[in-house]
Amino acid sequence: MENTNLGAARAARNDEFYTQYHDIEREVNAYIEYDPDVFRGKTILLPCDDPEWSNFTKYFAQNFDRFGLKRLISTSFAPESKRYSFTYEPTLFETLDPRFDEDMTKTRGKIFILDKDNTGDGRIDVNDLQWDYMEGDGDFRSDEVKRLRDEADFIITNPPFSLFREFLAWIVEADKKFLIIGNMNAICYKEAFPLIKGNKMWYGCSITGGDREFRVPDEYPLDAAGWRIDENGKKYLRIKGVRWFTNIDHGRRHQPLPLMTMADNIKFSHHKDVRGHDYQRYYNYDAIEVPYTDAIPSDYEGVMGVPISFLDKYCPEQFEIVGHSLQLADMNAIKAALGKAGGGPRFYLMKDGVLTRLYERLAIRKKQ
Repeated sequence: MENTNLGAARAARNDEFYTQYHDIEREVNAYIEYDPDVFRGKTILLPCDDPEWSNFTKYFAQNFDRFGLKRLISTSFAPESKRYSFTYEPTLFETLDPRFDEDMTKTRGKIFILDKDNTGDGRIDVNDLQWDYMEGDGDFRSDEVKRLRDEADFIITNPPFSLFREFLAWIVEADKKFLIIGNMNAICYKEAFPLIKGNKMWYGCSITGGDREFRVPDEYPLDAAGWRIDENGKKYLRIKGVRWFTNIDHGRRHQPLPLMTMADNIKFSHHKDVRGHDYQRYYNYDAIEVPYTDAIPSDYEGVMGVPISFLDKYCPEQFEIVGHSLQLADMNAIKAALGKAGGGPRFYLMKDGVLTRLYERLAIRKKQ
């Protein structure tokens, strides 16, 4: 089920979430471990960001030399262009700089660039960042930011969840390497699923369940569960069902799942709804239901329906993705049985004589 905090944020367009430093570090480290030179000689663009607050900027700036980066570019969105109301106060960092402009700070985005040792201390790090106002408001869809996108090798950020579809299409249009955060259910978007199915996008490796805590702007309305205020008065919100989405390779996605046979699952599974029960077939699609990733039978050759969390363990050398239930479900069969179209295009099971609609499923098949 979708997180209510995330749903409310999207509805109100209050989805400016700041990713925590340790979450960025854990994820990026996996790519460095797999390929220590993955970022060497490359330009990274961090759009949809606020360089003065962003942990993305801090992380990559601090690791500029270690990763062997060529250039780091970070851009922000103008305060007056944001879709929620708040009282904007520029930081001392900006107001004490000779370039500070009282009007431009509200109406223009800002750009930070890191590509050389400006302090003369023999290393390139966060202290060497140079900034200026942008020509426009910093919207990623602007020609100005598109030019920066086309210059970059990697696009890395936490885009607004309400704009995930558009942002992903914006990246794909330029055919760039990327690492972004979104809701796990986004895999079924028409902009995303062909990439998932074609092994052109996959989940990252550091988030495989639970939730993650994001810092939110001080004006963010916290009227739901899962929020806190730290000792410095900063607000944080816990969001369920988030995942990293990427096309950067990492080692875990090539590790085959250890699986038991169908007979052994039925006999030994620790899931009470698998142990002692035959695998059921869907009423409106020719596949068996596998309610848990670790219950996938190793000896079944046909199509299986699995939860979308299967992608956390998906090995493309072991399985192929056939489709998802929103695409494949035969709703005419449901309409014939119920006299109506049911609760929407999903797979159904007959449970105790009642047709039951399941949550979203991926249809997969073992590779020969």
